Amino acid sequence: MFRLWRRPKGREGEWFYCVRHNKVEEGPECRALDRLGPYETRAEAEHALEIARERNASWENDPHWNDPGPDAPDSPDAPDSPDAPDR
Repeated sequence: MFRLWRRPKGREGEWFYCVRHNKVEEGPECRALDRLGPYETRAEAEHALEIARERNASWENDPHWNDPGPDAPDSPDAPDSPDAPDR
């Protein structure tokens, strides 16, 4: 029988930051929805929110962030597009 209350198992040396409890954990203690990581060190996990803020800012300022991917229907690189490059 599948048990919903089973705790996730992590490897020793994996560090996570729980956003629900605002604390660093070694190995996943909280559910995946509530944690960031894994990080290689405790110090890196302690700065998880800063790292996330910096990454978000970088992505928001990336001029290509909202560009359609090569498989988007309107993309000139889409396989069925008349402008698609020969492959």
